[in-house]
Amino acid sequence: MNKTVVKLFKKGGGEFVSPPSVFTDKLKKIKAVLFDWDGVFNDGFKREKEGSIFSEIDAMGTNLLRFALWRMNGKIPVTAIMTGENNPAALQLAQRESFNAVYSRMKNKAEAFRTFTKAYSLKADEVLFFFDDVLDLEVARQCGARILIGRGSNPMLNQFVKNSQLADYITSNDGGHHGLREGVELVMGLVGEFEEVVKNRMTFSENYQTYLAARKTDMAHMDGFK
Repeated sequence: MNKTVVKLFKKGGGEFVSPPSVFTDKLKKIKAVLFDWDGVFNDGFKREKEGSIFSEIDAMGTNLLRFALWRMNGKIPVTAIMTGENNPAALQLAQRESFNAVYSRMKNKAEAFRTFTKAYSLKADEVLFFFDDVLDLEVARQCGARILIGRGSNPMLNQFVKNSQLADYITSNDGGHHGLREGVELVMGLVGEFEEVVKNRMTFSENYQTYLAARKTDMAHMDGFK
């Protein structure tokens, strides 16, 4: 655990629900990353036919996170989006970034989570989950590491999550202000990969190019877009 990183994120208004050392230990077991969509990649508002959009700031964050986990484990983490609605932008991002799957119109996310873990032979405690609302809580309860994208408008939900120990960290920024990027940078910092990831991406190093090739190959084994 990096105490400087912890201090930096606390100063920024983030809240550790689990002790940082415990959260760090959980992150060392992670083999997969699962994202909710609405309220995580965006502010949750719908925009006519395109549904909910995403930001390139958060998209870059997902790439850097996967690079960090690849450096840690020598393997691309299984990566998926799980959303309760049909969001064309989610499919666009997932295909562009070589995610493994998108699970759309999932009203019962716990059932979809079982499908996801079974498809990739994952244990629940090997999944890092980014989420923001009530529909996600049963999945959050099961996952090994959980980051709630914070929102000041639902203080009672935030308190429920804390009292029930359904998250390890709550971001200070909401989905419309890149809370996802905050969360992924925290993860990279806690596992000691942030600086090397940034340096390798900045120079487009051989190490980063090897990761990109592995990411592309890994997509060929995707479960699919549902």
